Order: sequence, then C-alpha cells, then structure tokens
Amino acid sequence: MIAADDVRRVAMALPRTEERVVRDRVTFRVGRIVYAAISPDETSMGFAFPKEERAALIASAPEAFHMPRPSDERYNWVRVRLAAIDTTELRELVEDAWRMVVPKRVAAAHFGEPVVRRSR
Repeated sequence: MIAADDVRRVAMALPRTEERVVRDRVTFRVGRIVYAAISPDETSMGFAFPKEERAALIASAPEAFHMPRPSDERYNWVRVRLAAIDTTELRELVEDAWRMVVPKRVAAAHFGEPVVRRSR
C-alpha cells in the first residue's frame, strides 16, 4: 500500500520541489504552484491533471480516481485513493503532475530528454 512517505520520496526527488503543510495537508509545489497534496488522513492524494482528460481518467478506474473537492473542480486537479495504486503508478502520476508546473527545459534536463527549441 502506498503511504505518504512514498509520495514524499517521489516528489522530493524532482527538481525545484518544496514540501509545505497547508491546512493540515502536506503539499508539494514548485514556486507557488501546488502539483500534489496528500489528504490529512493520508488515504488519498490530489494531483495536477488536465481538466479536459479528468472524466476519462475517472471512468477508466473509478475505484482509484475521483473528482476533487467542489471548490477545486475549476483547477487542473483530480484525486486518487492511495490504496488503489502501486508504486509504479504513483511515480507516473507525480512525475506527470510535476511536468505540468515546471518549465519544459527543466523537465527535459531531469529526464535526460532533448530540449526542443522554438525557432525565431
């Protein structure tokens, strides 16, 4: 079963990540943008995810994924029950959420990918 320490280990390995506690939730952020947050009871995690793909993700595994709190539905955000995923899926979810908030060149450098430059 995935625990808060597993989330922390994955998130804190990503460049520019900071951990903060906000309203009894452990959050992981880059600058002021939160990309993952653990619920106070540590049973679920909210994470950055494109709004337009959220319904498909939830429909694909409703036992694992669910909508964010109504106040967070306007954001690119979804939640997952930690008991319903494994460490491989956790890593993928956290890394993808982090990619949404860092500059593309930072993500490319971290994962050893070529940096695509725009032509002028």
